[in-house]
Amino acid sequence: MTAFVVTYTTKSGQRREMTLNADSPSVARRELRRRGILANTLVRKEAPKVPQAAAAKKPASSFSGLADLLEGPVTIRDKALFANKLSALVDAGVPILRSLDLMRVQQRSNKMRQALAGMTQDVNQGDSLGNAMRRWPKVFDNLSIALVEAGEAGGVLDDTLKRLAKLLEDNAKLQNQIKGAMSYPVTVLVIAIAVFLGMTIFLIPTFSSVFEQLGAELPLFTQMMLNLSEFLRSWKALILLAALVGFAFWVVSTYNTPMGRRQIDGLLLKLPLFGDLLQKSASAQFCRTLSSLSKAGVPILLSLEIVRETATNSVISDAIISSKNEVSEGMPLSAALRLKNVFPEMCVNMLAIGEETGEMDAMLSKVADFYEDEVSTMVKAMTSMLEPAMIVLVGIIVGSVLLAMYLPMFSIYEHVR
Repeated sequence: MTAFVVTYTTKSGQRREMTLNADSPSVARRELRRRGILANTLVRKEAPKVPQAAAAKKPASSFSGLADLLEGPVTIRDKALFANKLSALVDAGVPILRSLDLMRVQQRSNKMRQALAGMTQDVNQGDSLGNAMRRWPKVFDNLSIALVEAGEAGGVLDDTLKRLAKLLEDNAKLQNQIKGAMSYPVTVLVIAIAVFLGMTIFLIPTFSSVFEQLGAELPLFTQMMLNLSEFLRSWKALILLAALVGFAFWVVSTYNTPMGRRQIDGLLLKLPLFGDLLQKSASAQFCRTLSSLSKAGVPILLSLEIVRETATNSVISDAIISSKNEVSEGMPLSAALRLKNVFPEMCVNMLAIGEETGEMDAMLSKVADFYEDEVSTMVKAMTSMLEPAMIVLVGIIVGSVLLAMYLPMFSIYEHVR
């Protein structure tokens, strides 16, 4: 791969210079067109040689040890911290190589440390920071890479890194709100079921022997609970458990297929309360990401491709990529999204206004703020509603078992009298 020195003029009329690695001049020009850069000159440059000792220390990007498996993937929070720290160092005038080396020493994440070491070597050889990040796809996503490349191309890397850090933090906050809203009822429901099974399997049999000794006629509800307890303690319960595990495995396997994922994601969007919450959170993330990419000067088609990769719902992802194809044929993005009918009408209308006024990034940012506030309000409202509902549910479960046990005692007391 050969290094090329590229000179170009920014939208503000400033003359800039950058280094680009490519296999040939035609490949280099194609990469520049993808970034939306019109080169004034493209000159071949020999990359400086790196001492063998330094080259030997460069880690292989395919390294995957036991530490990596235990550590897990690089989180959004890790990427946000990377962008924040690098932005502060660049803004303070620290050279990029020195900045990467300082961050590598301070890293606790093994994967991030390896990536920074490799990036330092690549940048030292004349590569751009964006291209160096692109060689670590398991650490940096396309969103981070595109914004860094746009910042390098426009000479505003520090501002772009600040924008990237805020974008990643907002996305992480949004995802945590959704997870919190959905995990609370699931956790309480699991506890309630565990309590019910424990009382049915272990508590009811102790009363059953007492009822048999007294020889009293049992109420219908008590007899039903005794039959349920006997069923749960028999081999038939194991068959039911195996069937439930098999069903869960089938759902997971289906979700891992493209068609199954679309069907399940489509059903999730139609759920009461949760469907509206998922749609608004997806709209907020779409608007925030597209606004940041547009403000950084990333071409619209590349922006849509990146936004599609960040979408967590496959139905919305398919709508975005389909809209990209229609935008490439000359259709406005708002019109293309309106045809898909997956985003709220207000989101599409505000996007249309932004396209008409030429302020799409600012308009999308306002829409993202609105839907983020909506999501936060919905999460608080759902939590306040679900808390008493879950308490009532647990009370009904425990009360049903206790009622089934005490009803025969009342009957026996009346019989004795």
